[in-house]
Amino acid sequence: MLKENFFQQLKELIHRIEHEQGPSIDAAADAITKAIANGNCIHIYDTGHMLDSELINRAGGMSNFKPLRIKFEIENPVRKRPEDATKDRNLEGFIKYALRASNLQPGDVLIVGSVSGKSILPVDIALTAKEMGAYVIAMTSVAFSTLLKSEHSTGKRLFEVADLVLDNCAPPLDAMVKIPELDLSICPASGISAATIMWAIEAKVAENLLALGIKPTILKSINFPGSGVYNDNENLRYDETGH
Repeated sequence: MLKENFFQQLKELIHRIEHEQGPSIDAAADAITKAIANGNCIHIYDTGHMLDSELINRAGGMSNFKPLRIKFEIENPVRKRPEDATKDRNLEGFIKYALRASNLQPGDVLIVGSVSGKSILPVDIALTAKEMGAYVIAMTSVAFSTLLKSEHSTGKRLFEVADLVLDNCAPPLDAMVKIPELDLSICPASGISAATIMWAIEAKVAENLLALGIKPTILKSINFPGSGVYNDNENLRYDETGH
């Protein structure tokens, strides 16, 4: 029955997204459309749950969505690392440097994905991007995040600092299907819901751009003959026009 339960929960999740997040999806699409029409860029920063891979270089996807990835590594094996060495990694100052070293510009849109929304990085990225003049859209679980304490110095969670919030409608702890025998749940909602919301946004953005007389750069499957050349031309057009 767990499989059947999953499909039932999935249907209810999609229904909630369509009916509860419709206005936010439209608002996100409008902000993205405006940015694209003005020649600005769309950045996606994700903490690891699908956003910056699902939308990037996909058949039927748009060239406009670009991943923002920040890598920071230190290697110094002079002694054994203390067990609590990773607990005091407050990167708030580092994030200010990283974003200023990136291609983020005023008028751009930054989509920040974090299911819990409590960690330092997504909150600080959102705050810093807003200071730099970007429009910040959060993808998070409001129900889950509301129960958690922020790790950021401001005491704010992601949904409290973004310009617009997309609630992925994931339950607290994320998983949808309960296993009574184990007192646990399986099948997380956040990845599926994030993908659903973002593809809905893309559909609305494409519609908006066409209404403005702007051809969106939509990619074809690289596995179909001729698609490679077509995609190269579309990506070149995006580089030249920002559309």
